[in-house]
Amino acid sequence: MKHACELLGIKYPIIQGGMGNISNAQLTSAVSEAGGLGTVGAGTMPPDEVEKIIIDIKGRSQKPFSLNIPISVTEYTDELIEMAIRHKVAAVSLSAGNPAPFIPVLQKNGIKAIVIAASVRHAVKAEEAGADLIVAEGFEAAGINSSLELTTFSLIPQIVDKVKIPVFAAGGIADGRGLAAALMLGASGVQMGTRFIAVKEAPFHEEYKQKVLNSDDLGTVILGRSFGRVRRVLKGEYAASLIAAEKKGMTAEEFLEKTSEPFHIKGALHGDFERGYVNGGQAAGLIQHIPSVKQLLEEMMDQSRNQIKQVYDQFQ
Repeated sequence: MKHACELLGIKYPIIQGGMGNISNAQLTSAVSEAGGLGTVGAGTMPPDEVEKIIIDIKGRSQKPFSLNIPISVTEYTDELIEMAIRHKVAAVSLSAGNPAPFIPVLQKNGIKAIVIAASVRHAVKAEEAGADLIVAEGFEAAGINSSLELTTFSLIPQIVDKVKIPVFAAGGIADGRGLAAALMLGASGVQMGTRFIAVKEAPFHEEYKQKVLNSDDLGTVILGRSFGRVRRVLKGEYAASLIAAEKKGMTAEEFLEKTSEPFHIKGALHGDFERGYVNGGQAAGLIQHIPSVKQLLEEMMDQSRNQIKQVYDQFQ
């Protein structure tokens, strides 16, 4: 854990997940200022929009932050890599595609290469390509997900056994108990997305935050499984209509159009769940309050320490 924090230049072993087109400087900088690694998710945004967010972050904080580039989702991968180098971004996380061609370029310019992996094979190949750190993401996670459907609890120890570089756990984690569990499985830290929706600094619609708080263990649904385009979202009217349309024979092209970012923005930024959806992971059922980012990270660290100590004491 300590090595991974030193590698990323952060105080706490907590990374913010990329949030695609609803990424913003306010939340990203708050996570970094609080001691974690804030992240800008490039999503499908054009480079000039991403650059505005990066410049805004640099005006708010001098702490390290990362840029997530979903390789097969964006058409601007090369431009975003160049932008990360130009702005001296501390780390770049690579997902949804082959990271190998980009890792040497990033590292040559002093940028840490984080790779999102959903299987042991993906993680091993990322290490062979030179990645500095793996984020192993289980199927519990929000948003675009792997069709392999491997869960966090089984995935993390298998990846830890096969690679030597630090591994962060993602999917189903929202508090210090999740952090403690990840550490016990051999991870060096955690990445969270859904938990950072319901914080004071997140400039998302209040209805989105309340939907997270009102979620329970059955509060999410899977879209796109029949197309191999798995996405986990919070339940809502629009999400239900997509499930019904998928059952009736919606085409893959129609599905991609109806789950494109404008519909995500309608839900997340405008609170319109009749005409838009919101990403959400199974961790939503654990979220009961809206703290500041600083309060959240400090609570998580205290809870994880206490949890580990309590279990340790029971074995004495």
